[in-house]
Amino acid sequence: MEHMGIISLIPPIIAVILAIITKNVVISLFSGVFIGVLILVGGNPLEATMSTIGNYVYPQLSDGYNAGILVLLFFIGGFVALMENSGGGAALAYHAIKYINSRAKAQVSAWIGGIIIFFSDLGTPLIVGPVFENVFDKLKISREKLAWIIDSTSSPFAVLIPFIGWGVYIMGLIRNEFDLIGITTSEFDTLVGVIPFQFYALMAVIMVPLVTMTNLDFGPMAKAEKRVRETGALYWPESKPLRKPDEQQKYTKGSKAILIWLPLLVLFITLFSLMISYGFPFEQVAGSDFRISLTTAYLFAAITIIILMLVFKIKKFNAIFDIYTSGMQRMTYVAVTLVLAWALGTVISEMGTAMYIVEIIEGNIPIFIIPALLFLVGAIMSLASGTSWGTFAIMLPIAIPMAVTLDAHLLVCIGAVLSGGIFGDHTSPISDTTILSSTGAGADHIDHIKTQFPYAMLNGVVSFIGFIAAGITGSAWTLILTAVLLVVAVVGLSKIQKNRGQTA
Repeated sequence: MEHMGIISLIPPIIAVILAIITKNVVISLFSGVFIGVLILVGGNPLEATMSTIGNYVYPQLSDGYNAGILVLLFFIGGFVALMENSGGGAALAYHAIKYINSRAKAQVSAWIGGIIIFFSDLGTPLIVGPVFENVFDKLKISREKLAWIIDSTSSPFAVLIPFIGWGVYIMGLIRNEFDLIGITTSEFDTLVGVIPFQFYALMAVIMVPLVTMTNLDFGPMAKAEKRVRETGALYWPESKPLRKPDEQQKYTKGSKAILIWLPLLVLFITLFSLMISYGFPFEQVAGSDFRISLTTAYLFAAITIIILMLVFKIKKFNAIFDIYTSGMQRMTYVAVTLVLAWALGTVISEMGTAMYIVEIIEGNIPIFIIPALLFLVGAIMSLASGTSWGTFAIMLPIAIPMAVTLDAHLLVCIGAVLSGGIFGDHTSPISDTTILSSTGAGADHIDHIKTQFPYAMLNGVVSFIGFIAAGITGSAWTLILTAVLLVVAVVGLSKIQKNRGQTA
């Protein structure tokens, strides 16, 4: 196997360390690329700089497929900005509140609300949280519980949707690795096939109704729920909520639920109509065809919401167009991250990093354990750095060629990397979605972390076991086993919690 030995590990290690230290994905990825190129050119800094720009960054931008991905991301960004500013999400949740008259209904409704706002992982907490907080307070449900629910329906659910920014970003990373090692399978079909193996994200989403419908709480969350039920106190005496109650976002009467459901309906109808014309779901849809279909769908959906905002006089046209273009501008950071991720993948491939790891693993570690190890490493990396996208960018270029060379189950290995990244995004105190969930729920950030972490750890342990089983079988039916393990674990821990409460 051709590789540069232990030196080939330096670029990804540098990227990981800097991600943890700086919390900046762009700086981390660029540094990893530059250090790798510096090694490849023999240590000349000027040549390394010119080669980084000319041979590793520019080619990513001039590639037709990559350019299409970047254009699609900008269309998605513009559409999401319109949806977030239309008030449709708040209107939808507001009108549903009058039917909520029990603790279980309130929690499930907030969960459904988070799922409906799937198009924006960062928008979910700030749209759903403020609308539901008064309902939760009235029914004596803790702010910590609301923060956990909206956090569990932001990034964990977003990563499961192939046709939003998350899916497009991941497909871009997968396609780059497939091209480098000569795999012709569609990245769209691959990502869809990975969904049953995204154990952590699926368990995080499933756990909310499981805990809600059975009224099973444990750990610090059980204490928070007891505090609210018995004393009515929204916070512990030492708590400092990130957003005060009087800073709550208000529902405006001009907002209409149709501003959410009609553009999404147009999006779905356009997308699937175009994909059916390419043979979906009976034939493999080429990545380029899916990308063009999705771009067209987002454009039509954006036109729909612009017309609705004008009809209902939400804003004037110039203001609406400014929102659309500002949403596109917000995707610049994502686009830069993706370009650097492609560049790092190319550098890692040329240095033979994955081949070196394969040489170490082969004959020394059982192949079936690889997905579980990928999940563990990804979880630690994302927890420390607070970034799931950075974790994907660093680990997929290693995991994909390694899985192919060792004949490990490719879909399971990709699912393990994605699950590991989501673990940190869901639990890290410095993750943007975790912070926004505390803000959206009006909860103390540390209280949110403390109450959510036991649930996340339980999901993590169950997912780790699931990846061991999936590594052996490669079967999507392993998801059923993982879900059963979660149910058994939640019921068992809750009984222990209740017994302790009775004896206390």
